[in-house]
Amino acid sequence: MSKAIPALNARTLGTMFVAGFFATVAFDLWGQLISPGLGFANLSPHGLARSLLGTLGLPAGDFAGYFVHFYLVGLIGYPLGWLFIFRPLWAMIDRRDMGWVIASVIYGLGLWVFAIGGITAIAGLPFFLNFSGITWVALVGHVLYGVVVAGVSRAIDKS
Repeated sequence: MSKAIPALNARTLGTMFVAGFFATVAFDLWGQLISPGLGFANLSPHGLARSLLGTLGLPAGDFAGYFVHFYLVGLIGYPLGWLFIFRPLWAMIDRRDMGWVIASVIYGLGLWVFAIGGITAIAGLPFFLNFSGITWVALVGHVLYGVVVAGVSRAIDKS
């Protein structure tokens, strides 16, 4: 795993967008197709984004919710967090080089706490959505997101 903060250049931005795209697709595929197909909850991350926007007094229509979820969070925010914050910090902590999979799972757990524990509270929704079925589907989705964003980033770094 890279030990340094990456350079802010076209390659890094490309990595961020490509990794974020695949991770967001995996998250949405899990939360909106596979999970409900297995009889579990259906995620509506754009709904959470709409709730947050409305609480902040910003436009909160469907377009705004999807824009925040897919573009601002999925393609920019969460990949930025992985590449520029978590991965370099993890490299300093992980002296035994336990690997990117463990790091990515921990990152996904952190995303889940941030989104379902923090953003929901700011948006005026129940803490951790009252630990309903959505909470646990979101846990799997955020961990999956973390693993995919890290795995794709790693594959691009090696190319």
